[in-house]
Amino acid sequence: MKYRKMGSLGWQVSALGFGCMRLPPRTINRLRAKTDESIRIIRHGIDLGINYLDTGYPYHLGDSEKILGKALKEGYREKVKIATKFPMMLSSIVKFDPCLKTQLERLKVDYIDMYLFHGLNRNSFEKAKRLNLFEKMEKAKDEGLIKHIGFSFHDTLPVFKEIIDYYPWEMTQIQYNYMDTAIQATTEGLKYAHSKGIAIVVMEPLKGGKLANPPQEVLNIMKSSGIKRTPVDWALQFLWNRPEIATVLSGMGSQKMVDENCASADLSGINSLTKTENEVLTKVAETYRKKILVPCTACNYCMPCPQGVDIPGNFALLNHRSIETSRIWRFMIGRNYSKLAKSSDKVDRDNPNGNASLCDSCGKCADNCPQQINIPVELEKTHAILGRRKKISDYYS
Repeated sequence: MKYRKMGSLGWQVSALGFGCMRLPPRTINRLRAKTDESIRIIRHGIDLGINYLDTGYPYHLGDSEKILGKALKEGYREKVKIATKFPMMLSSIVKFDPCLKTQLERLKVDYIDMYLFHGLNRNSFEKAKRLNLFEKMEKAKDEGLIKHIGFSFHDTLPVFKEIIDYYPWEMTQIQYNYMDTAIQATTEGLKYAHSKGIAIVVMEPLKGGKLANPPQEVLNIMKSSGIKRTPVDWALQFLWNRPEIATVLSGMGSQKMVDENCASADLSGINSLTKTENEVLTKVAETYRKKILVPCTACNYCMPCPQGVDIPGNFALLNHRSIETSRIWRFMIGRNYSKLAKSSDKVDRDNPNGNASLCDSCGKCADNCPQQINIPVELEKTHAILGRRKKISDYYS
């Protein structure tokens, strides 16, 4: 495992961090996680040198923190730094002190290394100030319950800079990959935070898995380069090439993923990509951007839908339909959409399986979406294309 500077904190962090938001699922909709299997792969990652683990209060409906707490027994806690988050999206009903107490109990620890405001944007940033959450964070730090204060981010560059300048942050977690260099915090924001000595943790390095399964055009570009590298490795090396990034989180749901990503991390290095490799990544990003219609990363913050719509599943089918050129695959995508529930009496409430037509535009999902997707509008387009077989060009330029 390679290690890098954790901003100005004076310790070395593994190039690869373990994201505990996509642990092996108990159910089809991935909301709950398998305990024993998750513990096994988390410990396997630590054994291979990963020393930074990230979770969150709502991940896997609370399973994530509980599982991580169990995984850190038997001496594993002393080997790692752990990060979790105060859920700003639930701040109207979840109070700071009881929440932190619950998280410490779930994780079975005396303190949390990195405690983050979860998903700061313009509105939640103002709410954090209004609810005096900065003071509460500092009080918890003074009491030794947390060691460092940071925030994860989902908004625009001006908001990111405003938040960065407001407080002496020790770390920030941003969405960044070779497709998302000009949205959310952007490359400019990445450099700005780094210039302040803030440790930068990257999430969504594979854009919710999309960069792991590229369309044929992208595979052709990668293959024609003559460089033997998997799509996942291409995406990860792009990030590790940057000096500003401390660690890259990967949501790993199997031992195979852990092994492959750790092997990639072993080959990583700052400014290690050649001119040819950077040119390949530029071409790949341009090709991808033309294909992806809805920038959903399947984070599941929009779930569960009150109407039982499988929101990430519907968008995954739409984006797959846009990328796929094979008639057979297009037929399969259409058939998979037709198998989703079309009426409320057919919906499985424990494992939402409804198609886009069941959306009643309540808007609850859009309020929780980190990507700021107008989900009801996009679901309407999804049903028009996949359900009524309209042309993609009628809805997307």
